[in-house]
Amino acid sequence: MILDVHFLLRVGAALVAAGVISFLATPLVKSLANRVGAIDVPKDNRRMHTVPIPRMGGLAIFVGFLLSVLIFSKNMDRELQSILLGSIVLIILGVFDDKYALGAKLKLFFQLMAACIVVFYGGLRIDRLTNPFGDSLYSYWDFGLFSYPITIIWIVAITNAVNFIDGLDGLACGVSCISSLNLLVIALLVSDAQVSIIMAALTGACLGFVPYNFNPAKIFMGDTGSTFLGFMLATVSIQGLFKAYAAISFIVPFLLLGLPIFDICFAVIRRVSHGKSPMEADRGHFHHRLIDMGFSQKQSVAIAYVLTGILGLAAVLLTVSGAMKAMIMLGSIVMVGAIGMRVILGDKPHAKFWHHVKHGIPPSPQSKPEEPHSPESPKPGEEAPKE
Repeated sequence: MILDVHFLLRVGAALVAAGVISFLATPLVKSLANRVGAIDVPKDNRRMHTVPIPRMGGLAIFVGFLLSVLIFSKNMDRELQSILLGSIVLIILGVFDDKYALGAKLKLFFQLMAACIVVFYGGLRIDRLTNPFGDSLYSYWDFGLFSYPITIIWIVAITNAVNFIDGLDGLACGVSCISSLNLLVIALLVSDAQVSIIMAALTGACLGFVPYNFNPAKIFMGDTGSTFLGFMLATVSIQGLFKAYAAISFIVPFLLLGLPIFDICFAVIRRVSHGKSPMEADRGHFHHRLIDMGFSQKQSVAIAYVLTGILGLAAVLLTVSGAMKAMIMLGSIVMVGAIGMRVILGDKPHAKFWHHVKHGIPPSPQSKPEEPHSPESPKPGEEAPKE
């Protein structure tokens, strides 16, 4: 690993520039959202806020990201062009969705369109996976023609996975920021210049927006931001990680995006098992479970940040470590899996008890069931008949 000082300065400048632009653009986007009526009105129990809040804040993230990449990226090849074109498609889709609340099938169509731009125009594909148990002749699995549908499914799935976790103030933006930062570190460690600039711009854009998005949020990034961030993480993970043929490298994207992947997999299983459409919204996501267990919004978001950080650290160590790879991978998966199952299987009465203890709420008195009155027995407030 040889890193040029001038290149590191360029990466740092890309991060700072994207952050400043995003931070300055957010109030303007907020004003625009109020003007066009892109407002999130709380109308069901899935939403955690109680007052209308403007959305479409992802537009500020995109502006900061795009300008930074255009300024600091020196190699605008077909891969990067396709990623930017696909992101523009999703930004336009997100703006209309934040304003008009489009249907799930229409959104899926445009997500597939953006993925196809990356796959067929940019040539980005998951064409093989490393076989950690193979020998020199069979060191990887080649997907052949199946690489096209596999890549499209990966992009659409991760795009929706980040969208699914966008349910608490600062959650999706912060998780995406941490994942982007870890991707940036990995790109620097393997000396991937283009991915480094892209991830520096994405990290900075998220950092510039998140101060407005922390609880209590002043603006939501909406589908404009969540689908854009998911799309960027999905495509860049293909560009910078799935192409590596080092042993166990295919595990890294799944670790970096572990929380969104876990949430979307559990959501699909949960909805299908209940006879519902996988695209039908419900109140059973990871963050909803944390809230139901008695955690506040800030505590729930902090837990998600910690889990994402642990998985990201494991991914970084897996990229550079030697004999400890398997132990790090196993330990991180067991730790996050244990926490995740505790959240999924946590019983609400137990959580309610500790919630009452924490806030000093006295337990409600248990009312005794009323005994049935026989025709001869007196009613409450009446005297018994005399003989």
